[in-house]
Amino acid sequence: QVQLVESGGGLVQAGGSLRLSCAASGRTFVTDAMGWFRQAPGKEREFVASITWSGGSTYYADSVKGRFTISRDNAKKTVYLQMNSLKPEDTAVYYCAAKRYGLGYRGDDYNSWGQGTQVTVSS
Repeated sequence: QVQLVESGGGLVQAGGSLRLSCAASGRTFVTDAMGWFRQAPGKEREFVASITWSGGSTYYADSVKGRFTISRDNAKKTVYLQMNSLKPEDTAVYYCAAKRYGLGYRGDDYNSWGQGTQVTVSS
């Protein structure tokens, strides 16, 4: 099992920035890629970004491309999501997830999930 703990959420004004962190522990060697998802109240879970541990390849949802950056620190087993130019529609609970093989946008392909961290963007 892989344990994931997110941190860094909070309240920010529109146009501001936040950086989320996701610390992984446990059997991290079985994971190849990490992803960030989000879920706003009354909406379905939405893919945000994904990154591989090995080569650092990335994949973004169109809604965040150019504003968000996913990165990883292999030594710390931590994945980050730098969020700039935040908009009220970015308000959601953000979840970190791990999957075994390759980048992906499908939540069902991810095996382990964190508890989530709340991001609120005020207008």
